[in-house]
Amino acid sequence: MCSSETKLQAAPNVLQPNRNRVSLLERRSSLKKPSSAAVLPLPPPSRAAASLTTTPPASPKIKSPRQPAVKRSGNDPNGLNSSAEKVSTPKPSSATLLAKKSKKGGGAGAPAAAVMVDEPGSIAAARREQVAIMQVQRKMKIAHYGRTKSAKYDGKVASGDFSAAPAAATAVVREEKRCSFITPNSDPVYVAYHDEEWGVPVHNDNMLFELLVLTGAQVGSDWTIVLKKRQDFRDAFSGFDAEAVSKYTEKKITSVSAEYGIELSQVRGAVDNSIRILEVKKQFGSFDNYLWAYVNHKPIATQYKWCNKIPVKTSKSEAISKDMVKRGFRYVGPTVIHSFMQAAGLTNDHLTTCPRHHPCAELAAPQRPSTTPSI
Repeated sequence: MCSSETKLQAAPNVLQPNRNRVSLLERRSSLKKPSSAAVLPLPPPSRAAASLTTTPPASPKIKSPRQPAVKRSGNDPNGLNSSAEKVSTPKPSSATLLAKKSKKGGGAGAPAAAVMVDEPGSIAAARREQVAIMQVQRKMKIAHYGRTKSAKYDGKVASGDFSAAPAAATAVVREEKRCSFITPNSDPVYVAYHDEEWGVPVHNDNMLFELLVLTGAQVGSDWTIVLKKRQDFRDAFSGFDAEAVSKYTEKKITSVSAEYGIELSQVRGAVDNSIRILEVKKQFGSFDNYLWAYVNHKPIATQYKWCNKIPVKTSKSEAISKDMVKRGFRYVGPTVIHSFMQAAGLTNDHLTTCPRHHPCAELAAPQRPSTTPSI
């Protein structure tokens, strides 16, 4: 009976599933080798730790701030000293204090945003100073469009003294804008020509002959180079007296070209044009009457606000060029004639913002009985 009972009691263990069975090796190892990592009871949490754990979670949009450091004493074996805990927190900056004061003030009279005050020697103050220097340098680079004094900043502004910068900027804004092709890099000779001659109506035959020669000479060059050689042109062509120039021989033409450094073709062109001017004078009385009859003896008044809107030629310059070519003039293409019309004041192409626009318009010649040249 005893043996049967023991068999019946051991049978259920045999019928158990394999996942519930524990091997004998594991049982022995658990009995012989106790766990090396002994679980020690944790000390009760201190007040500072409790306050840190009980703080509400930060907003998901704002990054959680770093927890303040806790000073630990060497006497405490667990690393914390609940009796003498000191939490070190950073001191608020002046900008933070101003922001807090503005929030507390509130009301209708409170500013919309807190004013940031940077401490001297901080990174923000150095960055603001660098940005201010860059702004002044940028103004010095782009202020050359349309300034009468070319936006000349004094040494104080360039060296970093920004107390004079607002006054200098205000003075630049108040100045009238010249035509935008006048820049700080423009030669003083060219600037003086723009301010005193360009667009002024001309009615003297010798002066018209001079401007016609100078306009043809600046093709492939620029006005600055031609204006610097203006006195050489006057000496070479006898003060632009058409009768004197028309008598130049081939030997004289060659010597003039070599002496004054003028291209031989330009000298020949000026001599041919002087002969044609004498023919025009016989027919119309003067070269002035011939040219100004095309505009009814009154300058064409334009209202351009931007230099890129000024055309290089017009229908009027094409008509004058066509007739002059028929008469045997040289260097009188539509573009050259349009530039000549601007220089002689037949058209007032000063920008409306230029201080020379209205004076040139007031210098318009009185109405004359027109004698339209036969084309």
